[in-house]
Amino acid sequence: MRYSPIFYQLLCFLLFLSYQATLSSSSSSSATQLCSHDQSAALIQFKALFSINKTASKDCEIRSYPKTNSWKESIDCCLWDGVSCDNITGQVISLDLSCSWLSGALPSNSSLFLLSHLQRLDLSFNDFKKSKISSKFGLFASLTHLDLSRSWFSGRVPYEISYLSKLVSLDLSSASYIDLISQADESVLKLEQSTLNGIVRNLTEVRDISFDGIDMSSVDPNSFMNLSYSLTSVSLTGCDLRGTFPENSFNLPKIKYITLDSNPSLTGQFPKSNWSSPLELLTASATSLSGELPESIGNLKSLQGLGLVGCNFSGSIPRSLGNLSDLSFLFLPYNNFSGTIPSSLTNLTQLRLLQICCNRLKGSIPDYPNAFPNLGFLDLSDNLLGSTTPSWLYTHPSLNFLNLGNNQFIGHINEFQQSFLDYINFKNNNFQGTIPSSISKLVDLSFLDLSSNSLNGTISLDMFSKLQNLTWLGLSSNTLSLISSNSKVNFVLPNLEYVNLSFCNISEFPNFLKGSKVLKSLDLSNNRIYDKISKFSWKNIEFLDLRSNLIQGDLPILPHNVRFFSVSNNNLMGEISGVCNMKFLEILDLSHNNFSGIIPQCIGSFSKSLSLLNLKKNKFHGIVPPTFARGCGLKNLNLNSNHLGGPLTRSISNCKDLEVLDLGNNKINDTFPHWIVALSELQVLVLHSNKFQGSIGASKNPQSLPKLRIIDLSQNNFFGPLPTSYMKHFKGMMKLDEGKAVRYMGERNYSYDYSVAVVVKGLEIELVKILTIFTTIDLSGNNFEGEIPRVIGELSSLRGLNLSHNNLVGHVPPSLGNLSQLEWLDLSSNKLDGQIPRELVDLTFLSFFNVSNNQLVGPIPQGKQFNTFENDSYEGNKGLCGLPLSIACSSNEPRQPPPSMNSHNEDGSKFEFGWEVVLIGYGFGFIFGVSMGYVAFRARNPNGCWDFLLFDVWKGLGRGDVMFLGRVLLACMLELFLYPGMVIGYVMTKVCYTPNR
Repeated sequence: MRYSPIFYQLLCFLLFLSYQATLSSSSSSSATQLCSHDQSAALIQFKALFSINKTASKDCEIRSYPKTNSWKESIDCCLWDGVSCDNITGQVISLDLSCSWLSGALPSNSSLFLLSHLQRLDLSFNDFKKSKISSKFGLFASLTHLDLSRSWFSGRVPYEISYLSKLVSLDLSSASYIDLISQADESVLKLEQSTLNGIVRNLTEVRDISFDGIDMSSVDPNSFMNLSYSLTSVSLTGCDLRGTFPENSFNLPKIKYITLDSNPSLTGQFPKSNWSSPLELLTASATSLSGELPESIGNLKSLQGLGLVGCNFSGSIPRSLGNLSDLSFLFLPYNNFSGTIPSSLTNLTQLRLLQICCNRLKGSIPDYPNAFPNLGFLDLSDNLLGSTTPSWLYTHPSLNFLNLGNNQFIGHINEFQQSFLDYINFKNNNFQGTIPSSISKLVDLSFLDLSSNSLNGTISLDMFSKLQNLTWLGLSSNTLSLISSNSKVNFVLPNLEYVNLSFCNISEFPNFLKGSKVLKSLDLSNNRIYDKISKFSWKNIEFLDLRSNLIQGDLPILPHNVRFFSVSNNNLMGEISGVCNMKFLEILDLSHNNFSGIIPQCIGSFSKSLSLLNLKKNKFHGIVPPTFARGCGLKNLNLNSNHLGGPLTRSISNCKDLEVLDLGNNKINDTFPHWIVALSELQVLVLHSNKFQGSIGASKNPQSLPKLRIIDLSQNNFFGPLPTSYMKHFKGMMKLDEGKAVRYMGERNYSYDYSVAVVVKGLEIELVKILTIFTTIDLSGNNFEGEIPRVIGELSSLRGLNLSHNNLVGHVPPSLGNLSQLEWLDLSSNKLDGQIPRELVDLTFLSFFNVSNNQLVGPIPQGKQFNTFENDSYEGNKGLCGLPLSIACSSNEPRQPPPSMNSHNEDGSKFEFGWEVVLIGYGFGFIFGVSMGYVAFRARNPNGCWDFLLFDVWKGLGRGDVMFLGRVLLACMLELFLYPGMVIGYVMTKVCYTPNR
């Protein structure tokens, strides 16, 4: 198409006019400066308050840079970074200095407050060095947006903030969540009740409020009941809110975002009905919100995210959650939800993250072919889920995180058909069969844990050679046999950090581990590794567990950073001086080997962080080094079963946190270490089988060993009275805190359980785990004298008491009957006299009892557990009589207290009788015997009835059975025998008056 010349002329004319207009505009702009001089000066003066430091904005999530570097006096301030002006007046109306690297105090006389026309002010993500928020912020009458978040302000939020009645958005969030331990610190930003009341009352236009990390512990949560109806967002994370959050706040007509996370003292419940707000995000994790999750939550049609991690919710997961078609993430872990996973959840087509771990859910995972089409993250671990796993888990196109650990799943692990899985955790279930070969093709896999199942088969470690992104590998505690690479080329997994191959029937160190440069944790315990190890090449290793193998040779040179090292139960030998270089060790277990020599002097001070030292069952000699320094952090010192001698060093008293001191089975020659009373945390003391001597004497400390629960001083040469003054302070044996969960002693950070050898019910056993409710006293095999103190009867939580093989005299104290938890009692081989107290019959848990070789007399108590003890419990006491001994008690023998004349049958019915029954029995028996004699003589079978009678008497003897007399007479009538009636009367009398057993 062609244009005429006139068209081109017109076009050139228009371009000329446009050029002229541009020049005119430029000239006008140069002549008129928008920013007034006073505004520019105020900003320059404000800039001068601060230095520029990049770390001041280190938490900023967007790009940060020093905006004030562009502030030059020669340039119009309206053109400076972060500054906006009114186009007409030239007044600064917006100042955005977020993430600007500002570092320094912001005083109340700052020139900032001269900018009186500000409508928006953003000072977030800087470091104002814990300045107070000035009351002059209340002078910005036109302010609609104020953001002072994450800029290290402190002190009280001024009441004047509530004067900003035009505010639409207010963010005062602290730089970090409040530290509940140091909430009294003045550096914490604090919001008081009066200020909150003013904000709620005056800020009627506010839509967004964020007070994250502010101390609001003195605020009544009910104040939020009156929040503006225009509110769309409220964020109160980590504010130490206390009390009940009002239900109606969840129902504000325009509310879209509510976050209440990390307020552990905040209680409340969700609306049970008429809940239909436009909420898009609701999170209240780490609070004490409770109750059932109501079905009305299904009315929140706009909800995209629900996070309730670590609350107190219970009951079933509501089926109505399946109605939330926009839901993108659902986090419900660490609650008390029960029941099954609702199948309706599979309708959530937008769901990408689903975490319901750590509840009490049962049943199976919903099995639908098209379940959760967009799901990428699934965590159902730590529940009671069972059955087989659905097939869609192995074929899901977008799933990359799969955690089913710690459940009860059964069956085989299917072959994985997706290739981009990043995380697989199936540990601690009941899976069977072999490891699927398809795992070798999951090249994106970074975490694989199949430990603690019933998987079997022989696995070549070659199958993991292509998993170059793998950081975690766990195959322990199955019935697998792992063999090293079959190929001539050894592979390396360069990112591998954590490996657990315990109980995998391995016979040599896997080659692929030797080249790992970033390995931090390695567990090869309980295998058959027999290699000699001279040196470990892993520079970053922190956890190394090689216990229970067949490793030989000397102690290998350890990497410098090791914190946990165990080679117990191997065949290592030589000296251990090499440990002196391990400055960061926390756990050192060299027990059950053949190490020898002296224990190095460094052992008490080489590592300030050492909490456990176990050298048990080796061949060390010499003395216990006297080098345990002040500040020693040891909690467990176990030197049992060596050849240590000499006196015991007092420097152990510097280990104030010591919980276990086990020096048994050595040759230590000393008196009782009274200095141990300084160890207030001590729970286990074992001095068994040494050469300790002398009288223990009295404790001068009124709080001696208050937490002690196990004490074994047996097989020494102590004499004098039993240590009564110590026993009366054993509060750990008096009453256990029943409200606390039963647990094992040990180092929780490393899942390491303490162990100790004790004599239980006459047998020496190794407690590989020590329950916190286990309590025992063993003072046997010494020369203690005097009487058994009554104070022992106050140790009501005691499980075992062994005072055997001493020279104790006097009576067995009846107060021992107060030891309601006692399971074994050994008082044998002493010089005790008197009777066995009847009160001991009430020890219903007593299963081992030995008072042999004493001077006890009288009848043996009968009933309950005493009916189970054999002769050897009583032998060597010539004065004892009654069952189970064959010596019957004579009529002159002192009797145990008789049962009440108002006895009870086994079924609880009352049976009252007196001497009348005896007279009736004798009279009737004589008449009956004479009457039946003739019949019995004719029948010529006088023995049958007697046999039947003895059997019946034996069954009924002592039971107070009111029907017994009838059974006896019936037996005689049926069997027809002839015996004098007086025998029958005597039997009935014996039945009536034999004490209950």
